[in-house]
Amino acid sequence: MRHIEWKDHRLYLLDQRFLPGEEKIVANETVKDICEMIRTLAVRGAPAIGIAAAYGIVLAAKQYTPRKGAFTAYMEENHKALAATRPTAVNLFWALAQMKEVWQRASPKEAPALLLAKADAIAADDLCRCQSLAAYGAALIPKHGRILTHCNAGALATGGYGTALGIIREGFSVGRVDMVYADETRPLLQGARLTAYELMQDRIPVTLITDNMAAHLMKQGKINMVITGADRIAANGDAANKIGTYGLAILASYHKIPFYITAPLSTFDLTIPTGNDIIIEERDPDEVRCFQGVYAAPKDVPVENPAFDVTPHELITALITEKGVITGDLQKGIKKQFEA
Repeated sequence: MRHIEWKDHRLYLLDQRFLPGEEKIVANETVKDICEMIRTLAVRGAPAIGIAAAYGIVLAAKQYTPRKGAFTAYMEENHKALAATRPTAVNLFWALAQMKEVWQRASPKEAPALLLAKADAIAADDLCRCQSLAAYGAALIPKHGRILTHCNAGALATGGYGTALGIIREGFSVGRVDMVYADETRPLLQGARLTAYELMQDRIPVTLITDNMAAHLMKQGKINMVITGADRIAANGDAANKIGTYGLAILASYHKIPFYITAPLSTFDLTIPTGNDIIIEERDPDEVRCFQGVYAAPKDVPVENPAFDVTPHELITALITEKGVITGDLQKGIKKQFEA
C-alpha cells in the first residue's frame, strides 16, 4: 500500500482515521502537519511513525532560511517537536536519531538532499526487514492455521508489508492459513477498521471479533496461534503493544496456545532492562467515552485510557525478527542478534 509517499517536496500520508470508509490522502508540507498526523493517529504503527518523522526532518531542512536562526538550533527544535508526539513507540526515536546524525554533519545547503536519501533508506530498510521476518514467522504457522491477531501490524503500520500481518500474508501464500481472527481493538478499533480492511483487500479469510470474545474462541479450539506486533521491546524481551495484548498472552498461556510477538530490531530498546521502564502513553479520555463524535458514556465519567500494555517475556513463546526466531532465554537471544 502506498500509504506513505514523498512526492513534489511533500509527504503524502493515507489518513487512517477515515478507513475503511474513505481512502483519504493528505499532503503534508510542514513539520507541524506531520506532528499532528502522528499525534492524532492519522499515521500510526511504530515503524510507520518512524518513517513519517524521518520525512518530517527532511521538510524541516528544506524550509530552513538564515532568518530562522542557527541551522543546528532550528533542526534541534524540529527534532524535539517530532519526538514529543508519541512516547512509547521506539521506532520514532530510532529514526530521528539516524536523521540527526546526518543533519549534524551537513551544511544547510547540502542537508536536504542528504536527509531525503536517508529517509528513503529508512523506508526501504523497513520494507526489507518486514519481508525477512515474514519468512521466518510463516514457518511457525501450523497447518490449518487459525490465527488471532490484535490491533493492526500490517502494511499500514509499517513501510508497506507488515510485521504480524506480513507473516500472515506469507503463510497464506503457501497455504498454511485457514482463518485470521481480528480483535476489534478497543477503543479506536484498529483491528476492525484497519486489519480487517487489509486482509479483505488481500482476500485472506478474516473473521472480526470483539476483544472480549478471545477466551471463548480459544476454549472452543478455534485458535491455534496468536501473533501481534510491538511498539517497544525491552532488553529482557518484555514487549509493549496495543492495550489488550497482555490479556491475550495470559489467555493463550492458559489454553496452551503459542503466543508470538514480531518486530524488526529497530523496535528493540536495549537501553531499558525490563518492560517496567517503558513509558505508557495515556490518551484522550474521549477516545473511550465516544467514537467518531457519538458518545456511548456520560460525558463527564472518569476514564483511564492507556494506549499500551506490557507483556512479560515469560508469556511470549518466541520473538520473531528479521534475523530469525528467538526462543528460550529471550534476553540472551536478543543480545546475540544485535551482536550478529
